[in-house]
Amino acid sequence: MPTPRLDDLDYKILGMLMVNARKPFLEIARLCNVSGAAIHQRIQKLTAMGVINGSVTVVNPNSVGFSTCAFIGFMLNDPSKFNDVVERLHTIPEVVECYFTTGKYDIFVKLYARNNDDLLDIIHNKFLKIGLGRSETLITFKEVFKRQIPLQSE
Repeated sequence: MPTPRLDDLDYKILGMLMVNARKPFLEIARLCNVSGAAIHQRIQKLTAMGVINGSVTVVNPNSVGFSTCAFIGFMLNDPSKFNDVVERLHTIPEVVECYFTTGKYDIFVKLYARNNDDLLDIIHNKFLKIGLGRSETLITFKEVFKRQIPLQSE
C-alpha cells in the first residue's frame, strides 16, 4: 500500500489532533489560517485515506482497578493455529494489544490485570485453555512514558 501524500497543512492538523483529538475544528482552522470547512474536509480526507483511524478516550487503568500491566510472549505449539489463537486471545478482555512477532515469540501481548493474583488466574484459567505453548511474562513496574510517532512534513 503506497504511503499517502500529505502536505504541511495535513501534518499541522495531525500534530494538533495527536495532542488533543477533541480540539475544535474552528480552533484548528484559526491556528492554521484556513476556514473551518477546509479543516473539516481535510480531516475527512485523512480519515478516508486511513491516516486517521479514529479517536479514543484513554482511561488510566490504575484508576479503575487494574494495577498490574504485563507483557507476555507466547511460543505456539502449532504455528498453523495462529489465526485461531488470535481469535481466542481477542475474547480475553484483559488483553489490550496483540502482535505477531519475529524472534523468540510467535505472539506478544500486553494485558492489564487487577493485581498479580489476577494475572496468575488469567494465565492459568484463560491462556492455558487456548492451548498456547511456552510463555514468558514480564510485569511492568510503571509506564515511564508513552507517545505518538514523530511527524514531520516532507
